[in-house]
Amino acid sequence: MSDPEATVQGLMDAVEAAPDGPEVGAFFDFDGTVIAGYSVTAFMRHHVKHLDLHPRTTLETLASGWQGLHGEEDFRKFLGITLRTWAGRTPEELEKIGNQLFRDEIGPSVYPESWRLIRAHLEKGHTVVLASSATRFQVEPAAKALGVEHTIYTAVEVGEDGTLTGRPDGRSPYGEGKAAAVKEFAAAHGVDLDASFAYSNGGEDVPFLATVAHPAAVNPSAGLRRAAAERGWPALDFTGRPWTTPVEIARTAATFAGMMGGFATGLGLGLLGGSRRAGLNLGIGLGGDLSLMASGVSLDVHGARHIWEAQPAVFLFNHQSQLDVLVLGGLLRGNFAPVAKKELANDPLFGGLMRLLETAFIDRADNAQARKALEPAVERLRAGTSIVIAPEGTRSPTPTPGKFKKGAFHLAMQAGVPIVPLVFRNTGELMSRNAMIIHPGVVQVAALPPIDVSDWTRDDLDERIEGVRQQYIRTLAHWPGD
Repeated sequence: MSDPEATVQGLMDAVEAAPDGPEVGAFFDFDGTVIAGYSVTAFMRHHVKHLDLHPRTTLETLASGWQGLHGEEDFRKFLGITLRTWAGRTPEELEKIGNQLFRDEIGPSVYPESWRLIRAHLEKGHTVVLASSATRFQVEPAAKALGVEHTIYTAVEVGEDGTLTGRPDGRSPYGEGKAAAVKEFAAAHGVDLDASFAYSNGGEDVPFLATVAHPAAVNPSAGLRRAAAERGWPALDFTGRPWTTPVEIARTAATFAGMMGGFATGLGLGLLGGSRRAGLNLGIGLGGDLSLMASGVSLDVHGARHIWEAQPAVFLFNHQSQLDVLVLGGLLRGNFAPVAKKELANDPLFGGLMRLLETAFIDRADNAQARKALEPAVERLRAGTSIVIAPEGTRSPTPTPGKFKKGAFHLAMQAGVPIVPLVFRNTGELMSRNAMIIHPGVVQVAALPPIDVSDWTRDDLDERIEGVRQQYIRTLAHWPGD
């Protein structure tokens, strides 16, 4: 029988108990396992939006989906239908589309549980592989964002003119084909399948899961759930993305009304007392409290003392969604000024508020302007006002923070103040990257100890910055209190 008590922590414990080193493989199916849903859906939407999807292709795709896939031959026919849309395009075109769709649509659907499992395997030094019947244009952007070096995917044929023919190139890693591809990969890379792990959601992947010693059925289809029960494999469902209801739409509207109303009230009271800064501080705290209350979002903060023990400071946060702004207001209460990309100056939700907060707006395409815009931020730090900045410069599509830019660290070094990392665990789960609706829940925050930058130099800056980024990754993978 399958294990009815299977949990993510149980899977994590099995990874921790495994030997270290690259001889242990960890093979992750992609669609439905690493991400919620199917990446091909994002590509189909893109083609429909840009009117480059032939009606015949649409009808044939729907017909294939309705009839179902019952083996490698069915999958190959289905693949031939969907790849037809790409005929005549260059690989570079599809790479660009794939990267854009991962950033905007596919990346935010990465399951946090899969992210934690991938991180656990990487920390053990295991050979981690995304093994999918999808194409490299779907799989490779995810692998790069997740820090995974190896991929198995369906190759797409390229013609003599350098464009795609719309046909697969060779056998697709589907069903028995994926099992064969994993065995071939293991032989080529010195991976011991008798010590390895595999994760999948689909019934067609029973042969794939059976290649390793530690298979797990995650988000399993009915067929895979039955197979797991027969074989005694662990089977569990990850937490899905919440559905949007009319109640949450109404609460989100009340959230932004509460934010602006609370801010205006606090600012007005402060101005009556003769202090603009006192008004800003009161408005930030009151607006943050009212907006979080209206949205049904509460904060669970580890290490809150670090927020107050070293001000002024440069506060860093890993940026996942617009919910981050409300969390910062409720968390810091006031006495800070943001640094943000210039596009936010005209944001319909936050632009006016950020201008009132004396935000330093940065043109990321103009380094000279960016440096000039940061000069007032240094003066504010020296005058006792903290600065808040997302060092990635944009929202991250997955829980893994992107590369940190240097601006925040230069600020701290020039002003002679510490850096305080604020780690947001799950704001992207309650409000995804491009969403407008907030779902109720508990946002988990870890305030890490202040980092003294007084002995940092330009020569070691890159190494120091990457060290801070790794603190974020370690904290997200090993959350305080878990």
